[in-house]
Amino acid sequence: MYAYIKGQVKDVDSNYIVLDNGGVGYLIYTANPYSFDVDKEYTIYLYQYVREDEISLYGFKTLEEKKLFLKLIGVKGLGCKMALPMIALGSPDGIIDAIERENVLYLKKFPKIGDKVARQIILDLKGKLVANNEVLANNNDELAEALRGLGYKNSDISKVVKQINSTDEIEVQIKEALRLLLK
Repeated sequence: MYAYIKGQVKDVDSNYIVLDNGGVGYLIYTANPYSFDVDKEYTIYLYQYVREDEISLYGFKTLEEKKLFLKLIGVKGLGCKMALPMIALGSPDGIIDAIERENVLYLKKFPKIGDKVARQIILDLKGKLVANNEVLANNNDELAEALRGLGYKNSDISKVVKQINSTDEIEVQIKEALRLLLK
């Protein structure tokens, strides 16, 4: 099982990229292949799909997208080829919000998602994604707590914390977060 791969994008197609890592080209199905630039280096979070007649790699720019994808493919009747367009066309926050609010119409806007599958997604995932999303959004609890102390809302904090390098000193993180919040 692969967790991630780091390499240089060598080819971009309508539903996949080819990532060169150590002289080996990996064909990786991605949600938005044209968001990758050729000859630029990326870290791609991977899911390896293995079946009797197929071995495929699905890649994501963020760990949050990968975790949502894994939850979605766990839903009865929803496979990789249906979940990937959901990640491509919707934001993780939007999809989670639709599931929590039981917004069937939002979920039905995705390709191949009908009423039955949309209701199954809600049935299987409602209440299970909010905690995961909050953990992802608050991957730096110290920074999130500092911003809460300054009076910022959780929704604003979750958007900003994702963009901050958690390896920086806390003072640097706070300054960067405040700069982003004031935009």
